[in-house]
Amino acid sequence: MSIFKSRNSSRSVFETGCNLTAQGEPFVWSMAGGLTIGILMIVAFIGLILWNGSIAFFPGPIRVLHLKNGRILAGEPVRSETYRIARSQIDQLPEDIRQKIVERKGFSHRWLYKTGNFDLYNDDYRWVDDDEVARMETPADMVMVERLEWGPFVGKIQSLQLGQEQIGAEDEIFGRIGAEIRAAAARLQAIRTIERDRIGDINHGMEAARLALRKAMMKAGAAPSEIDAAKARHDAIMTRLQKTYDGLEKEVDARKTEDGRYRIVLADVEGRTKEMAISQIVRLYRPNALSLAGKLGVYFQRWWELVSAEPREANTEGGIFPAIFGTLVMTLLMVVVVAPFGVMAALYLREYAKQGVLVSAVRICVNNLAGVPSIVYGVFGLGFFAYTVGGFVDRLLFPERLPNPTFGTGGLLWAALTLALLTVPVVIVATEEALSAVPDSLREGSLACGASRWQTIKYVVLPKAMPGILTGLILAMARGAGEVAPLMLVGVVKLAPALPIDGHFPYLHLERSFMHLAFHIFDVGFQSRNSEAGKPMVFVATLILVGMIAILNATAIYVRNRLKRKYMTGHF
Repeated sequence: MSIFKSRNSSRSVFETGCNLTAQGEPFVWSMAGGLTIGILMIVAFIGLILWNGSIAFFPGPIRVLHLKNGRILAGEPVRSETYRIARSQIDQLPEDIRQKIVERKGFSHRWLYKTGNFDLYNDDYRWVDDDEVARMETPADMVMVERLEWGPFVGKIQSLQLGQEQIGAEDEIFGRIGAEIRAAAARLQAIRTIERDRIGDINHGMEAARLALRKAMMKAGAAPSEIDAAKARHDAIMTRLQKTYDGLEKEVDARKTEDGRYRIVLADVEGRTKEMAISQIVRLYRPNALSLAGKLGVYFQRWWELVSAEPREANTEGGIFPAIFGTLVMTLLMVVVVAPFGVMAALYLREYAKQGVLVSAVRICVNNLAGVPSIVYGVFGLGFFAYTVGGFVDRLLFPERLPNPTFGTGGLLWAALTLALLTVPVVIVATEEALSAVPDSLREGSLACGASRWQTIKYVVLPKAMPGILTGLILAMARGAGEVAPLMLVGVVKLAPALPIDGHFPYLHLERSFMHLAFHIFDVGFQSRNSEAGKPMVFVATLILVGMIAILNATAIYVRNRLKRKYMTGHF
C-alpha cells in the first residue's frame, strides 16, 4: 500500500490528488514488473530443465495392452494428452467409440508408449487411444532390454544359450542372467581393448612409418642411398607390425566366436522372437517387479553411463562423455587464450594509449564486435584460422601428409581461437571498466613513491582491478561454452572417432575434431531420425551443460571473492 501513499502524507495519492507520473511511480512499477517477469522466466526455464532432466532416466512400468482389434501391445507409458479427433477420423471409428467421442464433443485421450523393438516394428513409439484398449495389465515377467544396437527390446525371455548349456526355466534364467550379462560385458570390453588400443597402436605405427618414408622421398637433394635406407626401415617396421596385427586379428576372431556361444532368445508380446548375443545387452530388468530401491539402482546406473560412456544409436542413447570432455577442454583453451589477450588490450587502451579520436574509434569497434552474429566468427575462423593459417602450418610442418590436411581443417585449436575472438570484446570492456574504477590517487601515490608506471600497474592497479577482470572472464566463459553456430564450421562433429587426448605424442591433439554438448543437444533434438527417442537425451544434456557452466562460473566467482577480500585494503 505504501506506493499508493504520497511521500509527505499518510493519505493515499488518490486522496491527495498527487500526480503519480510526476513522481515516477509508474516507471518504478514497470521496472519492477519487468524484473519479476524476467526472474520468473529464468526460474521456469531452470525448473523445466531440472524436472525433465531429473526424471528422464527413472524406469516406468511396462503395460500390456489388449486392443479391441485383437492386437496386443506392450510398452512404457511416456506421456498422455487430450486431443481433438478430426471429423474424417471419427466417421471411420466403430459405433461405440464414435458415440463416446461425440459425447466428449470430439475430444479423446491417448498415451504415447515406448514400445521398443525397432528391428521388429520399424518404429519404437506409438500413440494408443484409451478407447482402443479393451484390457490392460502389468505382468511381472515383462523385461526391458537396453541393447547396444536397435534400441530397447520390450518382451519376455524365452531361453538362454550358455555354451553347450540350454536354459529355459524362467526362475533359473532370472537367477543367472545378471552374472551372464556382466561376464559378456567383460568379454566385449576385452575385444574392444584389443581392437581400439592394441590394433590402434599398430595402425598408428604403420601410418607413422608410411609418413616417414614419404618425408624421406620428398626431401630435397636426398641421395638414392638415403631413400633406400628409408625404404628398408619402412619395410622392416611394416613386416613386424603386420605380423603382430595378424596375431591380434586371430585373437579377436577367436574371442568373438567364443562370445557368440552365449546367446539369449527374446520374444515380444505377440510371439515374435529375437535372438542375439548376450554381450549386446547393456542392461536388463523387470520394471513391473522392481522395488523403489531397484528402480533407483537402474536410475543411477543410467546416469553413470551418461557421464562415463560413449554415445550409441545416433547419439540418442548411451553416454555423452566425449561431448563433456570436448566442451571442457575447448572452454579452458578459450579462456587461456582470451584472458591475456583481452587484459593486455584493455591495459594498453586504458593505461598507455593517448586518449583521442583513434582510441575512441577503437573502443567503438570493440563494442560493435560484441554485436556481430556468432556465425560470422565461424566463417572467419574457418577461412582465416583453418584454411589460411592451418594450410600454412601444413605446408611448413606436415608436407608429407598432404593433400590430407592436419591443421588445415576444423579442429579443437581453431574452435578455441574462434571463440576467443568472439568473446574478447567482453573481456576488454569489462577489464577497462575495472581499471577505470581504480582511483587515480592510488596511481599518483605509487608514482610519487618512485615506482615506475609498470610497477604501479603490476602492484597497485591490476590487483585492485582483478575482481572486475574475473567478472569479464566469467561472462566470456559462459557465452563461449554455450555457443554452437561458429563451432559447426571450425571443428565440432556429430560423432568424433577419438578423443583429442591419447597416449601418442603430443598426447593433446589440437588438430582433431571434437564433440560439444551444445551441438550434441542441437543434433539429437533437431537432426535425429527419432525425436521422441532423443528427447530424454536433450534434457539431460542440457542439464549437464547448464551445470557445467554453473560450476565454471561458481569457481571463477569464488576466486573473485577471495581476491576482493585480499585487496579490500589498498596499499595507500
